[in-house]
Amino acid sequence: MKLELNIANQLTIVRVVAIPLYLLVLYINKDWSNVAATIIFIFAGVSDFLDGYIARKYNMVTDLGKILDPIADKILVAAALIALIDLDRLYWWIAVLMLARDFAMEALRNFAASKGVIIAAGIWGKLKTTFQMVAIGMLSFKITWLGINWFLMGTILMYAALVLSIYSAFVYYRDYFKNENKGELV
Repeated sequence: MKLELNIANQLTIVRVVAIPLYLLVLYINKDWSNVAATIIFIFAGVSDFLDGYIARKYNMVTDLGKILDPIADKILVAAALIALIDLDRLYWWIAVLMLARDFAMEALRNFAASKGVIIAAGIWGKLKTTFQMVAIGMLSFKITWLGINWFLMGTILMYAALVLSIYSAFVYYRDYFKNENKGELV
């Protein structure tokens, strides 16, 4: 595989580099560092959207990007969830269920790929990711600002993300095996 460092892949690499910086700042665990960690996390989340958008819009999709982008996403989310557990901002079982769902989805995607089928992200998976990323940002922020308890909002959104996580996995599995059994592939 040729190392293809276009702007989309550079954004993915910057996201990977942002992960330890996010963790370092988050673990300082002061109001100012929670704000800084949230800004870093938001940057990482926006870079995830931007790298994919740029790659598709400007025909910069590469094999490196196809491999690196989902890995960067998984590491970012897993690292954030684990840190939030360690900082007593998230229950461990929520993270376990969310990460188990992600592993189960990777297993399904790999199984489908072995049969020549690509499983694209659906609306429920995209909603799960949006709720999860926003919730992680709010749980990182932690403080009350503008009269809003962002931590409470993040907790509520994380529960919503958990429901969407489980439901979206069910939909992906159901649709894949329903279509496979009919002789149609998704």
